[in-house]
Amino acid sequence: MLNIEGLKRLDPNAPVVMLNLMRFRARSRDGNGSGWEAYLRYSAITVPMIKARGGTLLWTGEAKAVALGPQAGNDWDFVALVYYPSVSAFLDMMTSEAYEREADPHRVNGCAEHVIIATSEAYSKLKVK
Repeated sequence: MLNIEGLKRLDPNAPVVMLNLMRFRARSRDGNGSGWEAYLRYSAITVPMIKARGGTLLWTGEAKAVALGPQAGNDWDFVALVYYPSVSAFLDMMTSEAYEREADPHRVNGCAEHVIIATSEAYSKLKVK
């Protein structure tokens, strides 16, 4: 479900922050703990992959409630902001054999739904070093 065509329309060298919205399964599809536990296994593998490409986690947190807008369909469990120095770096990770083999199975087992939105900076107090 990776929107490669949409991402290829972006400047491949521009930095990007990916807004991740996740809804977890009660039980991991592989039977190995909860969806959250499967996501933690996914994170343990992907964070080094992100850092190897010059990216970093900016912020993560538990989604508590929809404050404005439709509540139906927006009952997310977890949110993450992940910085990549370029769209190309994100695509390189997501299409790598290592990601597909080692990380993605944990994501699929743990997440009932996972939406990633590519964003460009308009304003930020968060500065990546």
